[in-house]
Amino acid sequence: MASDITGFPREKIDSVDEYLDSYAKFLRQGIDSVDRDALKNVCNELAEVYRLRRTVWVCGNGGSASISDHFSCDHLKGVSTNTALRPRVMSLSSNTALLTAIGNDLAFDRIFDFQLASLAQSGDVLIAVSSSGNSPNIVRAVNVAKSLGLRTIGFVGFDGGQLLKIADHALHVKVGNYGVVEDVHQSLMHVLAQFIRLTALEDGVTPSSTKF
Repeated sequence: MASDITGFPREKIDSVDEYLDSYAKFLRQGIDSVDRDALKNVCNELAEVYRLRRTVWVCGNGGSASISDHFSCDHLKGVSTNTALRPRVMSLSSNTALLTAIGNDLAFDRIFDFQLASLAQSGDVLIAVSSSGNSPNIVRAVNVAKSLGLRTIGFVGFDGGQLLKIADHALHVKVGNYGVVEDVHQSLMHVLAQFIRLTALEDGVTPSSTKF
């Protein structure tokens, strides 16, 4: 329930340096709230999809759209650095012309699932990033993805919303602050990219010897 999710800030904080310290503590709570077994499952799912050269589709609104674009960048380019992996990762949030055409001509709720219906194939994976877990276009995209034979992964916050219930895997940041949830989602994106690359490094390459 939403009432069980820790919120921040609960009272006025008078100085920005004190706010930073409090924010950092709350950020730590957000990281600690992520289920480690779920994280391992997501990591294994992505590593296998990359190995099989299936496509990972990513979507989100607002700040989560930026995380989706960043996910595509770091997982497509970063994971392939000094490894034999060549991930196929596409953000459904990045094509402004297409998004506005679908939103204007059909409905904003269709901007992600319409793309999936045209582009995705069975065996692909959809990653849906939504702090609330209740954005209608995100929920619709996940349901359509599942009907197309895609595995689904949710990055959620707060009480998880509908996305927590319908995704095959979910990384749930159990805190009640949008900024903190997005920060942890961004960190999880980096952790997954860097760890998958680390496990696939070519012989003779040390983890810190190249730029990632």
